[in-house]
Amino acid sequence: MNNSEKILKSLSSLIENGILTSKDIQKEISTDLKFKKDKIIGKLDLVTREEFEVLKKIVQKQDLIIKKLIKKKKLKR
Repeated sequence: MNNSEKILKSLSSLIENGILTSKDIQKEISTDLKFKKDKIIGKLDLVTREEFEVLKKIVQKQDLIIKKLIKKKKLKR
C-alpha cells in the first residue's frame, strides 16, 4: 500500500467517525501537496532568478570574447 492509499484510508476512516471536517481535509491535502512540491523542487536543484541573470551575463560576455578571437584568427590567416 503506497502513501496515497494510506492517507486516503486514514482520511476516510476519520470522516466516517465524524472527527474530520471539510476544512481539516482541505488543510491536510494542502499541507501534503506543499511537502510534495518542496520535495520535487529540492530534487530539481533550481537556481534563483538573480543567479540565472548573473550566469546569463557571464555567458554573453564569453560569447563576445570568443567571437572576437575567431575574427582575429581569421584575419591573421
